[in-house]
Amino acid sequence: MQISVAMTDIGRRRKVNQDYVYASDRPVGNLPNLYIVADGMGGHKAGDLASSYAVQKVVEAVQRCADTRPALILQKAIRYANYRLYEKAGESEDYYGMGTTLVALTVYRHEALAVNIGDSRLYEVTADGIRQISEDHSLVAELVRKGELSPGEARNHPDKNIITRALGIQEETEIDLFPFHVEQGSRCLLCSDGLSNMVEDTELCSLIQQKKGIYEIGGELILKANQHGGTDNIAVVLVEIE
Repeated sequence: MQISVAMTDIGRRRKVNQDYVYASDRPVGNLPNLYIVADGMGGHKAGDLASSYAVQKVVEAVQRCADTRPALILQKAIRYANYRLYEKAGESEDYYGMGTTLVALTVYRHEALAVNIGDSRLYEVTADGIRQISEDHSLVAELVRKGELSPGEARNHPDKNIITRALGIQEETEIDLFPFHVEQGSRCLLCSDGLSNMVEDTELCSLIQQKKGIYEIGGELILKANQHGGTDNIAVVLVEIE
């Protein structure tokens, strides 16, 4: 059994919150639980719609899916959500070009499965430290993987917000799956780049390792992102593995 907290904040610079979160510690369809963060992009009307609509369609599809294998359930649900969001973008000029990142997690027994599109992230935090489970689909992340940039250079790169993959931009999308083992007492963080760009991994780790309730820690994560500038919307889903 997991316990979780999900929260978003508009930040200190934005006028619209385009981040959207979802958390269910109880079964959703044939998944034992489900956690999602989405970070929308597009015009004033489009970004917030893209993130909320995509998450709603993922949840709908999971609830209806007859398959019992988590990887297939999530793949089918995200493909469905992508296509429906792509269709939605064609309904109005205001929606043209809208899309969203999406990172999702489900935990079953001692195993977990993450799915990622874009640069929202999933971290696992244990007593030993923090590790990023998901891989960013962004221009600078690809340069780091090729050895053309160091992680430090990437963090302050002027093009760090250019993503190379998003939900809803094309009729079909490529989905990355990340299966991993989880330990009792560990915590998983799903977040938008409004948190990961503002708070370095070492600081995220020390905050999440605190012997406090996850609701209090979630609030501290958002507060810290705003203290460091709050230049974007902030989304946090924190899951404790019990």
